[in-house]
Amino acid sequence: MNQQLKAALDAVLQQTVQGNPNVPGVVAMVTDRKANLYKGAAGVRRLGDAAPMTTDSTFAIFSTTKAITATAALQLVEGGQLDLDAPAQRYAPAIGKLQVIESVDVQGNVKLRPPRSQVTTRQLLTHTGGFGYDFFNENYKRLADAGKQPSVITASRAALETPLLFDPGERWEYGTNIDWVGQVVEGITERRLGEVFKTRIFDPLGIEDMTFEIDDRIRARLASMHTRHPDGHLEAMDFELPGKPEVHFGGHGLYGTVGDYMKFIRMWLNDGACANGRVLKAETVAMACRRHLDPKLKVTLLPGVIKTLSNDAEFFPGQPKAWSLPFMINEEQAPTGRPAGAQGWAGLANLFYWIDRQNGLGGFWATQILPFGDPASFVGYMNFESATYNTFKG
Repeated sequence: MNQQLKAALDAVLQQTVQGNPNVPGVVAMVTDRKANLYKGAAGVRRLGDAAPMTTDSTFAIFSTTKAITATAALQLVEGGQLDLDAPAQRYAPAIGKLQVIESVDVQGNVKLRPPRSQVTTRQLLTHTGGFGYDFFNENYKRLADAGKQPSVITASRAALETPLLFDPGERWEYGTNIDWVGQVVEGITERRLGEVFKTRIFDPLGIEDMTFEIDDRIRARLASMHTRHPDGHLEAMDFELPGKPEVHFGGHGLYGTVGDYMKFIRMWLNDGACANGRVLKAETVAMACRRHLDPKLKVTLLPGVIKTLSNDAEFFPGQPKAWSLPFMINEEQAPTGRPAGAQGWAGLANLFYWIDRQNGLGGFWATQILPFGDPASFVGYMNFESATYNTFKG
C-alpha cells in the first residue's frame, strides 16, 4: 500500500510543480494514527534559487495556527479554568472595550455603537464573535486603506483591537476571533502564547520547529513567499512576520514544518493521546469535534476583497459546512472522498489539511503563494487528497 500511495502522491506533487500554472515548491504528507504513510517534497524553496524544497523545509503556516490555539483553550476547559460561555472579557479584558461598526464611509470615517451582548470564547472559536479580516471584509478594508487599522501581519496590538463587524453570534465570519482566543489563554495562564504551546502542546508531541519568533535556525530552511500576478506568473517575495512580535497572534503567527504539524494531526486522530501521554482527554476531543456553530448559521464563501491576498475561496462549493471548536466540518462526503463529519482548514499562503477521525487518516499540503485560493496549489491539494482516498479504496 505504501508504495502504491507513494507513486500516486509523488505524481501529484510533480504535476503541481511542472504544470501550467505551477507552484515553485510543495511539501505534503499523509498519516494514519500511528505514523506518516507518505512524506514528499518537490520543486524549490524559492524561484530563481537552486535550493530544493525538502521535507524539513519551514513555512509560515498562517491560519493552520488556529487549531493549535483552540487546543490550548480546550486544555483550560478541561482544567476548569475556562468557561466557554462566559464573557471572554473575564479573561481578556481588552475585548470588552470594543464596539460594533454601524457604518464606514469610503474615507474610513466610522460610526460605532456598543455591542448588544458580550462575546464568549465559544463564539470566538466558531468564528461568530464579530471579527473579520481586511482581505475578506470591505468595512475593515476601508479602515485599513485610511490608515486606521494595521494589517494583522504587523503582529501589533492595534491590529488585534479592531471594532466588531456585527453583534456576537449574529453570523459566521472568518477573522481574528482566534487571535482573541489566544488572549484568553494568555489571560488565564499569565504566560505568552508561545510558552503555553511549548510546554503544554509542543513538548508532549515532540514538536521542535514551531515558533511565533522566527530565528536563524528556522530561517535557514524557510520556503520563500511568492505572489501570483493576474497574468499567472509567479514572483518571489521577501516576506517575514515580525521576529519579535508584540502579540503572539494565535490565529496565524506560527512558523513550522509539515512533519511537526503531522504530530499534531495524529494527536487528534488518537483522541488526544500521544507518545508522551496526553494533550487532551478523549472526551474533550469528542466534544470539540462536534458541530458547535449555531444550526441557523453556516460557513460561507470567503470573498477576496484584497485581490493580492485572496481570491474568492470556498471548500466544496454547494455542500454544507459547519464549524467544530477547532476546525471546519464538511457535513457531506467531499468530492475528494473525505467522509462527512471530517475536519480540516487552511492557511493564507495556500496551506491545507484534513483530519478524518473515522478512517484514521490525515494530511497536510504546504506552499507559500499569495493570493489564497491559488489555482495551482489548491487544485494540487484537492488532487493530493483525492489520490490518497482513491489509493485506499483501490
